Amino acid sequence: MTARGENAPVQEAPVKTTDEKKAKKLSLAKNISFAALFAALCCVSTLFISVPLPASGYFNTGDIFVLLAGWFLGPLYGGAAAGVGSMLADIISGYAVYAPATFFVKALDAVAAYLICRLLKNLIKSDKLDILPRAISALAGEALMVFGYFFYEGVVLGMGMGAAANILGNTLQGVCCLLCACVLIGALYPAKPLRGFFPKLH
Repeated sequence: MTARGENAPVQEAPVKTTDEKKAKKLSLAKNISFAALFAALCCVSTLFISVPLPASGYFNTGDIFVLLAGWFLGPLYGGAAAGVGSMLADIISGYAVYAPATFFVKALDAVAAYLICRLLKNLIKSDKLDILPRAISALAGEALMVFGYFFYEGVVLGMGMGAAANILGNTLQGVCCLLCACVLIGALYPAKPLRGFFPKLH
């Protein structure tokens, strides 16, 4: 008698071909390159318009590209690009005390924008309504931004009422960047040459 499975064919693990390895390397290189590009865009757009807020910190337009980074690159590369680029802007502009918070807050903003947009798009399944999940996800991301800075200023920096005074400025910043990001994504997403750069949702 033979033991059960003695003569059963052994399944070999699939071997990646040279073409697959090259494609993986190219995909990694593309993601890193675009992450670096979006980090630069987040940094420059943050510095481009910089208006000091009543207590501390400043109003800026960097969240436009923070949201776009999440939508274009996904949670990993988009979050890293948003966090690093925005943090560098804080350091360059003399707000280094905000740099640690900015890295996490803006990375979370981009990640939330991607994940919520992905969830809603998979539910809606219609490119004609693409602006709806973008707007809702951007609103959620910017709400996290406002809360994140309020927590950092009020609890970590101990600014008390100063943290509350900045809520209005951060909210206005979030609304302005949300609207601009939605206008830009509405123009960019339908373009077929750019469609391949967006993460696959389905």
